[in-house]
Amino acid sequence: MKEYKTEDIRNFALVGHGACGKTILSEALFACSDKINRMGSVAAGNTISDYNQDEHDRKISIHSSLLHTQWKDKKFNFIDTPGYADFIGEALGAIRVVDLAVVVVHVVQGVEVGTEQVWNFATKANIPKLIVVNAIDKENISFDDVLQQAIDHFGNKVLPLSVPINSGPGFNQVLDVLQKRILTFKTDGSGKYESAELSGEWKEKGEKLYDELIENVAESDDALLEKFFENESLSEDELCSGIHTAIQNQSVIPLFATSAETNVGIMCLMDFLAKYGPSPLDFSSVKGLDDKDSEVDVKVTNHEPVAFIFKTVSEAHVGDLSFFRVYSGDVKPGMSLYNSVRSSTERLGQLFILNGKEREAVDVLHAGDIGSVVKLKDSHTSNTLCDPKKIVVLPKISYPKPNIHIAIQPKSKGQEEKLANGLSTIREEDSTFVFRVDSELHQTVMSGQGELHLDVITNRLKDRFNIEIVSSKPRIPYRETIKSNSDSRYRHKKQSGGAGQFAEVCVRIEPLPKDRDVEFTNSLVGQNVDRVFVPSVEKGVKSASLEGVLAGYKVVATKVDFYDGKQHPVDSKDIAFQIAGKKAFRDAFMNAKPCLLEPILNVEVRVPEEFMGDVMGDISSRRGKILGMDAEGSFQVIKAQAPQSELYKYSTVLRSMTGGRGIHSEELSHYEEMPAELQQKVVNELKAEKQEV
Repeated sequence: MKEYKTEDIRNFALVGHGACGKTILSEALFACSDKINRMGSVAAGNTISDYNQDEHDRKISIHSSLLHTQWKDKKFNFIDTPGYADFIGEALGAIRVVDLAVVVVHVVQGVEVGTEQVWNFATKANIPKLIVVNAIDKENISFDDVLQQAIDHFGNKVLPLSVPINSGPGFNQVLDVLQKRILTFKTDGSGKYESAELSGEWKEKGEKLYDELIENVAESDDALLEKFFENESLSEDELCSGIHTAIQNQSVIPLFATSAETNVGIMCLMDFLAKYGPSPLDFSSVKGLDDKDSEVDVKVTNHEPVAFIFKTVSEAHVGDLSFFRVYSGDVKPGMSLYNSVRSSTERLGQLFILNGKEREAVDVLHAGDIGSVVKLKDSHTSNTLCDPKKIVVLPKISYPKPNIHIAIQPKSKGQEEKLANGLSTIREEDSTFVFRVDSELHQTVMSGQGELHLDVITNRLKDRFNIEIVSSKPRIPYRETIKSNSDSRYRHKKQSGGAGQFAEVCVRIEPLPKDRDVEFTNSLVGQNVDRVFVPSVEKGVKSASLEGVLAGYKVVATKVDFYDGKQHPVDSKDIAFQIAGKKAFRDAFMNAKPCLLEPILNVEVRVPEEFMGDVMGDISSRRGKILGMDAEGSFQVIKAQAPQSELYKYSTVLRSMTGGRGIHSEELSHYEEMPAELQQKVVNELKAEKQEV
């Protein structure tokens, strides 16, 4: 491929809810630009962007794919992203490095939760949006209804620049607002069309939409606005510049009608992107931090190279690859760059531009371009590579917290280390996946964005690392505390030949606020106990509090005072006072109305309004409390609190309840006392486990 200047590059991401047609739209872009002779299909598993076996098996996109083509002397770098919420991290990485979000909406489903989610991500990233309403060739559809939905959700700046004339089966004609002509597309899948003048009602509609476009464009430029009010027509250059600017500030949000499967309307979109779409020059600088943590501007015109890694893959068919965008300077093979996050130097190997799994080697990537490099030794997603003489760190990608958790262990014994290595490798590739070895609960817990996400990771462990795992429900990190005061005296005495052991410890305990830990004090007076044994008693108390007294969980919110005791001039020693302290604490604890505290999570659920009643009822059935609700368009955001024990695989239940349209997030809020009957159940379960052992 020839080299492209920065101003001739168009970087955009195809984003949207699952099954809206992003992958087949990618195929249509390739077909229009003669990259392929025949479009693939998701059902057949032969699309360029869905190349993983998991994607072929499930008939969905799981990974974002970096793609490129040429159109009208412009290079299109575009990223096909998964639409399912389980893989939202892939869309976030893509949005982070592009200059435009092409938001795809399926005409039958309309604006969905996933649509709003990626829209908000793009808005937060401060990049413009463009809407593609896809599948206009389906039966019983209403383009006008979906257009109104888009306006209701995203504002009255949404404006159709192509309108279907014969929507439904056989759809092949659109009104092109910019050309003010009717385009009739060929039915051979080539995407080509013939143009004709408007007439009748379509001429009237075309003129009205064109005037609305000019008015919105003029609002983004004072000089153009003045000409507009004076009824002066805009020149071609003024219109082109005005539309270009209007997209940047979103005073116009273009909307296009397409059928990706039949390749109708796609060339309109491509022509628009090539002529009016934002280039890297429109985002002339990004903010970063230098080596003194001072804010600096990384300008696209700077000579010093700065690149940001937004995705890392390590798979058999592509090898180890780091996907990156160049924010300034030129990047070439053999160049040594400094990883400012990990404080290490990387020597770049061969550079590639990609179409799915297909690589094409390049000799240079200029500022604004996107590509990949093989086998970096110590660089990962969200790392910045820069000139060692001018160090800069670009902001990391912000990922959502996991909302589903399972405990795992290898099916075969002796594979614990192998499992840890596999989990670590997957974690480097997928920043929305988290795992931890919980020393308190003695479990390895892996967490993700949904049941499908964890299922895919389980398959990766099996296929790539030859590890089969057994999953179970994670234990809940309950806490133990007390509700009243108590004291205890315990004497430890051991005499069985040789040196003996003796210690007597008196402690009193009292409850503290629930957010406090165990606090140890001593109020010893007199000479009954040498102060040298105070740390021994404290060690025994802390040991007991970590092991748990009531049900094997960590003790919190308890004050322990060592106030008296006795010692023996010969037999008293550290271990004796540790044992006595531990036993005295346990006895006092069991006499102080012990109880279990359970973790309470803050839960935020985003659902279409029609499911609000069902969702709220379900939360209440989980011992949850509704804290409030906010409206976001036709969606409702429910804020609630619920016990962690009641939220196992809640994301799966929520999606089932809402037809896949509900999403939620959760985070720890605080601990609360458990109901007595549930507490007893937990205690009985622990006793049963101990008896089995």
